[in-house]
Amino acid sequence: MTPELLRRLPKAELHNHLDGSLRAETMIDLAATAGVELPTRNADMLRRHMLVDDARNLEEYLTRFELTIALLQTPDAIERVAYEMCEDAAADGVRYIEIRYCPWLSTRHGLSLDDVMAAELRGIARGEADFGVTARAINCSLRQFDPALSVEIARHAVTQKGGVVAFDLAGGEAGRPASEHRQAFDIARKGGLHITVHAGEAAGADSIADAVTACGAERIGHGTRLYEDPALLDYIRTQRITLETNITSNLQTRVVSSASLHPVRQYYDAGVRVTLSTDSWLMSGVTLSSEYWLAHTELGFDRREINRMILNGFRAAFLPPGQRNELVVRVAAELEAM
Repeated sequence: MTPELLRRLPKAELHNHLDGSLRAETMIDLAATAGVELPTRNADMLRRHMLVDDARNLEEYLTRFELTIALLQTPDAIERVAYEMCEDAAADGVRYIEIRYCPWLSTRHGLSLDDVMAAELRGIARGEADFGVTARAINCSLRQFDPALSVEIARHAVTQKGGVVAFDLAGGEAGRPASEHRQAFDIARKGGLHITVHAGEAAGADSIADAVTACGAERIGHGTRLYEDPALLDYIRTQRITLETNITSNLQTRVVSSASLHPVRQYYDAGVRVTLSTDSWLMSGVTLSSEYWLAHTELGFDRREINRMILNGFRAAFLPPGQRNELVVRVAAELEAM
């Protein structure tokens, strides 16, 4: 096991935010065009500034996104970032990526939700063609939004079904149950979209239960505090609900105190379907390969177990069954050969 081997292994990235994964160099270019002031125009220093290592909780972690969102207010900017994410994913051995974003965040200067989605999907389509990675979009609403706005986002997401594959709820979790946005999830699900929900990070296992029972979550973003409810853990396991695990960002938001104590090891050993994701390349300063290296070095995951987590990611991909199964078979053969 080496970092280079992990980079070469074919991987699936299921939980990654567009507004958290800009290149520092791209931020500098976009800021010059948009007239946005950055703390520095040196790429290395900016990259260091954007790395969140001083947050006390999820809410403080999320404040760093205000700067990147300010740069994502034109179709060209959105398309460029989506395209570059496909390029960076391919360079890290990622074969399948789902890029999530709340399109409403890019409507400050006159863009419509449809304008934002179209720009992201153009970038994804070009990235797929140029870099050979399969990419799809997940539209998010945020827990702090009025539920009526979540409904609007869900309705627009349904019109882009195919490129957009799922609906998600992100944002500050504590004190904001996902069930308040149940109508939006109903619209998304009836419109043919899959459902994933951020839960169990800044709130406990009851937040995960709410996402599953009230919102129909097929996957859970984070799910870190699932251990608080053994009965729910057993339910998640038997229903094959996938946890999109993000080790480094959970450290940054103080959900866990050290990588070696992350409960993903416990969940894997209990038979829960877990896979690793990055959450945000820029704010977390990680790649998917480095997250797997962290799981190996800090949590003792060996090559067989890492292969299984990688395949879990492909098995949980929000793709049509035939396309998903084809990916799983092809990747399994590659992993065996490597």
